[in-house]
Amino acid sequence: MTEPLNALDLSYEEWIDVSTRRWDLPRYRADQICQWIYQKKVFDVHEMTNLSKELRQKLLYDLLILPPVLVREETSRDGTKKFLWQLQDGERIETVLLSHGSHATACLSSQVGCPLSCSFCATGASGFVRNLSAGEIVGQLLAMERRMGANIENVVYMGMGEPFLNIDALFKSIFILNAPKMRNMGARHITVSTSGVVPGILALADLSIPVRLSVSLHAPNERLRTKLMPVNRQYSLSALMKALKTYQDKTGERITLEYIMIQKENDHPELAYELAALLSGLGVYVNLIPYNPVDGRYERSEPERVRAFADVLTRLGIENEIRREKGTDINAACGQLRLRTAERQAGTEPSGT
Repeated sequence: MTEPLNALDLSYEEWIDVSTRRWDLPRYRADQICQWIYQKKVFDVHEMTNLSKELRQKLLYDLLILPPVLVREETSRDGTKKFLWQLQDGERIETVLLSHGSHATACLSSQVGCPLSCSFCATGASGFVRNLSAGEIVGQLLAMERRMGANIENVVYMGMGEPFLNIDALFKSIFILNAPKMRNMGARHITVSTSGVVPGILALADLSIPVRLSVSLHAPNERLRTKLMPVNRQYSLSALMKALKTYQDKTGERITLEYIMIQKENDHPELAYELAALLSGLGVYVNLIPYNPVDGRYERSEPERVRAFADVLTRLGIENEIRREKGTDINAACGQLRLRTAERQAGTEPSGT
């Protein structure tokens, strides 16, 4: 007896193949099932009412539709929502829903934990467990949309994990989200955020779907970046800059750079001059982000230091924005809810959190 299929792991081409070869159905049946799952957010075969009762019974035994199960949800004063999900093997991941008034952005996780151990990040503190499948990545969005009762317009792969260290599942999930008969999300509404994994950036430059690129930079020189982000030992800042130049030459796309502002670590005005020199010749947009503190290891930059840093960049012709903080009151930085929930269950959570 063949194993049941995991529906959310199937690409559109695989849906067609399964429907016509495995189930001996006309290909339009694949479109109908995908419409139920991706557009109507129906995950129970019994509710797919335009399928015959006989077909629904057949699918019941041969098709698993397994979005993640909600463990915990928190809502910030600013409307940011954070979700802790449990996967089929019991592992837990986080997603964040950012509200921008007229639209929303879902921050999706690509791994359970993260192997990169950035010094300012809660996800790295919890260690790395495994990669997510394409279906587990896509399932986060579908589960949020079903819970919210509306489509979410934008997706950024900026949750737990480094997307380019799970590149096959990452790219497959992008194709699933973009497919017209599936989620039908426009390429311009999808962004991949990386800590600077050079081979992934170069692969994204050749991807047939022109999604956007965001890079977590956080420092303008090798020494400081290595201190904050150990990935810099493997993919140096100079190698990263070459990859970004290649990416931009191939795609013509502007690159977003994320720069977390950490008090007296990377917010000195002279570092803003270094950053401007580093970015000379690239078409970039720099987001200066208030740091969401994790375990007291660093402090958030004072507002006047952030403004001074931004003013230097502006004077030197680097387009930038001080991002309005979101979700601080619910610890919306990646990995904080998962880590805090685990501590609570183990009875080790610090008081006052």
